[in-house]
Amino acid sequence: MTLHPDCRHFRGDLPCRPNKTHGYVCEGCPAYAPVTSRILIIKLGAIGDVIRTTPLLRRLRQERPGCYITWLTLTPAILPQGEIEEILKFDFASALQLQGREFDVVINLDKEKEACVLLNNITAKEKFGYALRPYDGVAWPVNELAEHKFLTGVFDQISQANTKPYVQEVFELCGFDFQGEEYVFDTHDDKGYDWSALPATHPRIGLNTGCGDRWTTRLWSTEKWIELIQGLQAAGYTPVLLGGEAEDARNRALHAATGAAYLGTFPLPQFINLMNQMDGIVTQVTMGMHISIALRKPTILMNNIFNPHEFDLYGRGQLVQPNKACVCFYRGSCQLGTSCMEDLPAAKVLQAVRESVPLEAPLA
Repeated sequence: MTLHPDCRHFRGDLPCRPNKTHGYVCEGCPAYAPVTSRILIIKLGAIGDVIRTTPLLRRLRQERPGCYITWLTLTPAILPQGEIEEILKFDFASALQLQGREFDVVINLDKEKEACVLLNNITAKEKFGYALRPYDGVAWPVNELAEHKFLTGVFDQISQANTKPYVQEVFELCGFDFQGEEYVFDTHDDKGYDWSALPATHPRIGLNTGCGDRWTTRLWSTEKWIELIQGLQAAGYTPVLLGGEAEDARNRALHAATGAAYLGTFPLPQFINLMNQMDGIVTQVTMGMHISIALRKPTILMNNIFNPHEFDLYGRGQLVQPNKACVCFYRGSCQLGTSCMEDLPAAKVLQAVRESVPLEAPLA
């Protein structure tokens, strides 16, 4: 019997989809699609970094037509299921089976030891990113292409002097020049979510009020949010409060104080689709920022402790920073006692919204 184990549909353990759906067998199969190369991407977390690595998919498809891409991650749900042949959740079973396979290309973008040792142990013709140095267990660049990105994580001085966006650094680490490739992302518009509770008036400005619990120096005060909301309302915008469980109490308080729309918290796919109903997003450096950029929304990004060159808004939106220079680069607590975010006026953020989302702008 004829078999095509090189076909992207071939399973080995189960009938393939063309066989189950149409009864096709390998011999003479009209769905036969030979794999030209096999690529493994190791990008475990955090969620935002996983999202902003997806532009790499576009270049890999362009450079290697017919490739079969496997992605190993801690958060499979955030990846576009229809755009990647195989998405694996990082666990013992996945790590074990990957070490028994051969790839044409393996890319590891994480410095965690468990990710680096996989790059060591998996057989591949080409390897990019970070490996584990065997004699001391330290993450180490696998070749010269990874040295720049590696050093920005070793010395604050180099990180602060860096002028390359994260996505460009990732592309160069893989030997590519970045040409503005957009994120690859699922809007979840096909899920049929009901947003009739949203205000019908536009432009809707989503306000992602949280900043996570790692770098709380990014937090903007409730008073500042209230001032921004009232300014948006007076200018003719429709503010909509966004966030997860950690932001729920704050958002309820902001809703009570201003009347700004707040629909509550949602599972991640539904939250993404809620964000897709916005005409623009105001956010700090969080998962919400990455989702906003991925959805191609005008993004008004409030930043203080990170290198502003790290973020590529793709020409949509603005990055706004406090009027006072931040001295707490990548720090979770303010060295001066009061976060410089208190020196970011609501009026400055409002002006960025006005310039990025004109009042006559329709929903993109």
